[in-house]
Amino acid sequence: MGRSFVGKNSTTPSPARVVLSIFVMILGFALVADFFWASSSKFTSSYLNIASNWSPYHNSIILPNNGPQKGENIGVKTKKDVVPKRILPATFQDLPAPELKWEKMKAAPVPRLDGAAIQIKNLLYVFAGYGSIDYVHSHVDIYNFTDNTWGGRFDMPREMAHSHLGMVTDGRYIYVVTGQYGPQCRGPTAHTFVLDTETKKWQDLPPLPVPRYAPATQLWRGRLHVMGGSGENRYTPEVDHWSLAVKDGKPLEKEWRTEIPIPRGGPHRACVVVDDRLLVIGGQEGDFMAKPGSPIFKCSRRNEVVYDDVYMLDDEMKWKVLPSMPKPDSHIEFAWVLVNNSIVIVGGTTEKHPTTKKMVLVGEIFQFNLNTLVSAFYPFNILCHPHVKCS
Repeated sequence: MGRSFVGKNSTTPSPARVVLSIFVMILGFALVADFFWASSSKFTSSYLNIASNWSPYHNSIILPNNGPQKGENIGVKTKKDVVPKRILPATFQDLPAPELKWEKMKAAPVPRLDGAAIQIKNLLYVFAGYGSIDYVHSHVDIYNFTDNTWGGRFDMPREMAHSHLGMVTDGRYIYVVTGQYGPQCRGPTAHTFVLDTETKKWQDLPPLPVPRYAPATQLWRGRLHVMGGSGENRYTPEVDHWSLAVKDGKPLEKEWRTEIPIPRGGPHRACVVVDDRLLVIGGQEGDFMAKPGSPIFKCSRRNEVVYDDVYMLDDEMKWKVLPSMPKPDSHIEFAWVLVNNSIVIVGGTTEKHPTTKKMVLVGEIFQFNLNTLVSAFYPFNILCHPHVKCS
């Protein structure tokens, strides 16, 4: 009886090979189908919707690859050369808005950071501030809007803070409250002063109960109100609220009175009184701190949270929440003005860039309509923004 043998070169497949081939074919078909599905507009639309829901804002911008352009030499790429596409939240881009025409005025006598500024009639009084991280100014410069000139420089009191000041005016007297004393990230002082702008003379006021950095400061119902700011470690957001009765540059009390705490603590907020209502806008929680053990109080970066909150203190001395700003905004304590029953806020800073971790400047002007207290802020792009060439 003859036998049939299957040798090594036989073309008849084994059952195991048949099963494996079928599995590979199914897997390949699935991969091809998945590729075409992922390339469809429906998938792309769904993905973008999910991405914008993850973002704090519905508007987002897609950053392109920074690869070589046409005509450029293409060399060997490394991992550092490849920048993938990603979706950037609207916090870090300019909001769409009409551009305004800006006129360049005479430059300030010295550069300043975290100083203070108050306008009285046609004069702008600019106080203190960092000249550099290791140097702070201790004088006042005056800008005249009428003839576009700077002049009338005079010194501040020796004990007065050099940055992160709380400040407000009644139209003649400028009240200066607490702040940081010295360069880098030195500690705050509780000293408080008042300046008579007609005589250029300074007077002491009762010191604040506890030193603060950049508290919200305003005159309301005959009292000097000071709220929030950062604590003595420069980082912790505080909610304390004090007031002092004042009139014509003089204190009517010897001690500050404790008031209702602010709903959310922190420095660098706009504080406005209009129609007998006190509003606190924007600000942040956290700030740079002095590096532990540093003899010069060297600044050390810490996490910061910038917010878009708007609060109003009403007749019943209760805080109410108003519509938020379109984006988080801080460092706006001296960047607001009242125009036609609206609060207009110019620029500021928002959350740090998610990749570079650098400070991001706000490129808009926001308008808050006090007639409606709804649909609060409207953006108008600043022409002389760092990302736009000035005319």
